[in-house]
Amino acid sequence: MNGAEERTILHVDMDAFFASVELVRRPELRGKPVVVGGTGRRGVVAAASYEARSYGIFSAMPSAQAQRLCPDAIFLAGDHGLYAEISERVMAVFRDVTPLVEPLSLDEAFLDVTGARRLHGDGPRIARHIRSAIWDNEGLTCSVGIAPNKFLAKLASEQAKPKASRSGPVFGRGIFQVHPGEETAFLHPLPVRALWGVGKATGSRLSGMGVETVGDLAALPVSTLTANLGASIGAHLHALANAVDDRPVEAGREAKSISHEETFAHDLSDPNTIDVELVRQCDAVAQRLRDSDLAARTATLKVRFGDFTTITRRVTADGPFTSSTELLRHARALMATIDPGQGVRLLGVGVSGLGVDPGEQLSLDLDASGEDPATARTDDLLDEVRARFGNDAIGPASAAVDGKLRVKRRGEQQWGPNAVEDASTTPDG
Repeated sequence: MNGAEERTILHVDMDAFFASVELVRRPELRGKPVVVGGTGRRGVVAAASYEARSYGIFSAMPSAQAQRLCPDAIFLAGDHGLYAEISERVMAVFRDVTPLVEPLSLDEAFLDVTGARRLHGDGPRIARHIRSAIWDNEGLTCSVGIAPNKFLAKLASEQAKPKASRSGPVFGRGIFQVHPGEETAFLHPLPVRALWGVGKATGSRLSGMGVETVGDLAALPVSTLTANLGASIGAHLHALANAVDDRPVEAGREAKSISHEETFAHDLSDPNTIDVELVRQCDAVAQRLRDSDLAARTATLKVRFGDFTTITRRVTADGPFTSSTELLRHARALMATIDPGQGVRLLGVGVSGLGVDPGEQLSLDLDASGEDPATARTDDLLDEVRARFGNDAIGPASAAVDGKLRVKRRGEQQWGPNAVEDASTTPDG
């Protein structure tokens, strides 16, 4: 492949995104250890400032553990709506450069800028433009990896990230490029666990084979790897170890599923209380489904008990659906197969098998979706009221608690219950 044909892939990763957003709107917290996430005893860390990271705090860590590591840390409940809003603006900066943008989450994305080089310059120049635009617009920093493929670009961005310290982030390069022809020189000295797909178990097996670095792995015949790890994993790791990754940047990649789950401050065992939560979650998921102009074919229920045993049930409907009523019917049927007596710690509802809402397509069938037309009209009216007056303006009557409508919002309690909820709620109350 000659230079004119070589792909230029960027991986842009916002630096401590949630925590950094909070510091922009609360500058008085700069220089202090800040943790975003669930603040209650069942909460988890969503993000930590670099000051907090220096104490060993990291995302997905239980909040209680983070509090032990740094008693002086400032815990913030988080604002998913704000983070999503800023993420949209950040992604717009990316799309001003190239239409080939593949978001991975709110705070990171792959960009294929191969076709943008003639207009915007080479990879580093484009990366500098993106970093400057995000800083000027949002007051936030990001790290950019540049390479001929996605896998290497992701590893390169990690090399560009700031380091944690008690006094704040120690900024590094900000931009790190793996040049064409230098792929293996960059990759092979890295520990083998840098490869996608090498977790604790696979890493231990490779270590038993004398493999510690990516270079060690690349030196092994693919037949040795497939014999020890299986055909799929062995071939996958052999390709990555030799810097081979032909996956395209998938712009406009459609969601594969939509879900909402919640960890409760106290285990729930009362069927009526659990049903109220089902109603609220089905309403939230169906709303997001319709907002995306999608319909689902499969409903999923997830239940985690107090001992962390987790059960997942799913059912495929006869036809595509978009209404909360239909989703609730499936969720209730699935819940009826589970005994909540030991106490439900977490409850989740999801949909998959997504496709274009058949109601959006021209059809000779008066009811292409298979749903009750009256229910569909009710959903339309519900969506119109919420679009005009907000999500809290209307909702299922059974979602009202103590006379107040409690509509689920996207990201609500994504990181577990907060301390105020721990203190104000009782089991099944």
